Amino acid sequence: MKVGILGSSVVGQALGKGFLSEGHEVMIGTRDTSKESLVNWQKENPTVKLGSFADTAKFGELIVLAVSGDVAKKVIEQAGKENFSNKVVIDTTNPIAKAPPENGVLKFFTSLDRSLMEDLQKLLPDAKFVKAFNSVGNTLMYKPKFSGTKPTMFICGNDEAAKKTVTDILSAFGHDTEDMGKAEAARAIEPLCILWCIPGFLRNQWSHAFKLLKK
Repeated sequence: MKVGILGSSVVGQALGKGFLSEGHEVMIGTRDTSKESLVNWQKENPTVKLGSFADTAKFGELIVLAVSGDVAKKVIEQAGKENFSNKVVIDTTNPIAKAPPENGVLKFFTSLDRSLMEDLQKLLPDAKFVKAFNSVGNTLMYKPKFSGTKPTMFICGNDEAAKKTVTDILSAFGHDTEDMGKAEAARAIEPLCILWCIPGFLRNQWSHAFKLLKK
């Protein structure tokens, strides 16, 4: 599969390496393809392609949105809305506000009645958004090791076939998947980022993940 990843930060790079390891073709979309950190990363992963946001969105049969939540809409505009039509879009974004955490608690620019993914789905009604990878750090996105226990990745989205595609990817990446339903569930899934970050900000603990236990 051709995977277009919009965003060249540590999240985009971690997921890009994962998709490469699973045998997919990968293009990373970025504003600056000559950025030193990205060029060095490409040397370590020579089969990856680099391109503009528009090039990457055109390239991808599946698109991964891996940018800061506050610039997600702008990046989509730069990538060209027409390039998302009828494609699965893995949405890793979180609506983190430009404000410092308060006692380790991040601030969001959305509310519990409106998620960022819902806003993005309205912006791209023909795309098949699936929220995933937003509730764990980049070092734990691909093949996380927890003494044989697979962490739970919570997903949601309006298209059932798209969620099946993403579930298969998550299984290959080493996660158990819990489907929480339609896009409105992103109102609950996005704040998991806040919860995940608290131990990091308070105690510099960043190597944990969530697990849903069932009887």
